[in-house]
Amino acid sequence: MNWLNDLERKIRKYAIHNLMYYIVVLTGLVFLLSMFFGGNFVNRLYFSPELIMRGEFWRVITFIFIPPSNSIIWIIFALYFYYMIGRTLEQQWGTARFNLYYAFGVLGTVVASLLTGNIGTPTYLNLSLFMAFAHLFPDFQVLLFLIIPVKMKYLAYLNWFFFGYSILVGTPSQRVAAIVALANFFIFFYSDFTRKMRIRNNSKDTRSNFNKQIREFKKRK
Repeated sequence: MNWLNDLERKIRKYAIHNLMYYIVVLTGLVFLLSMFFGGNFVNRLYFSPELIMRGEFWRVITFIFIPPSNSIIWIIFALYFYYMIGRTLEQQWGTARFNLYYAFGVLGTVVASLLTGNIGTPTYLNLSLFMAFAHLFPDFQVLLFLIIPVKMKYLAYLNWFFFGYSILVGTPSQRVAAIVALANFFIFFYSDFTRKMRIRNNSKDTRSNFNKQIREFKKRK
């Protein structure tokens, strides 16, 4: 999209290099602090429209550092995975475009929370990073449970199922959060999908023309 390329050029000098490193480090720090101060500490980080209106403005940003798990083993794996995905996307796209993708995801979570009045978490934001990585590198292998090698495209199928399930039977906040995360994904990969459709249509037309020429040739014989 031209407007996306223009926006990327405008923010290039302000983009944060290695953004995912800072996010992972701060998420790990929040996890460590939650071990000492308990769940009440994490509760003060969620995006909450009601509490933000009462002056807790830090929640506009801090919700993205909420750990995805309370398990120390899982958090180590998850943070490494997030960093690997984010760093790879930044190398593939460039710093500015990756910053935009993440910023749009944050904005989408904020919008979903404001529309529903419920708390905002980084769950669907992180899943949108996974979807972007799986789309670009479908044959990349990860070790599921540190044992089973699985290609990203198969994990992406589960991700799509989760999004569909959230939209169909989830709570209103889950539905809106899932929809805005998907919107972010399609905004950045719209050109990929349209290009594939053009290639598919061109291939179909070529086959159709070829079969037509074969039929006409047989009639002449």
